Amino acid sequence: MIPRDLSKDIKTRLQSINGQIGGLIKMLDEDTDPEKILIQFKAAQKGLDKAHFLLLDEVYRKALAIKISETVEACPGNCGNEDRIEFIRKQFPDLELDNLTEKMKEIDALKAKLENHKND
Repeated sequence: MIPRDLSKDIKTRLQSINGQIGGLIKMLDEDTDPEKILIQFKAAQKGLDKAHFLLLDEVYRKALAIKISETVEACPGNCGNEDRIEFIRKQFPDLELDNLTEKMKEIDALKAKLENHKND
């Protein structure tokens, strides 16, 4: 579930982009200078990219938070990876989107290692 404030922000951005698209259609109908049309296209694309980024950031942060929590539960304090798990947990609030996916892979590997060790 997407938080209401994020959903509202994304919808507001999409409504703005919708207005820009309407403006683009009008500009094309009116044979507006292609350079002005290009500027509008870039503005609409930038707005769409930002809305997309906000959604991805939320989804990845939730997924990583869940993975960190599951991994902490799998490591009761003597699994040999406590320091690395704690390091990722502390970094979590400040991670950029690119780093989120990297840390998700790392925490997945740690969790798998713990599960394999547990099954041995």
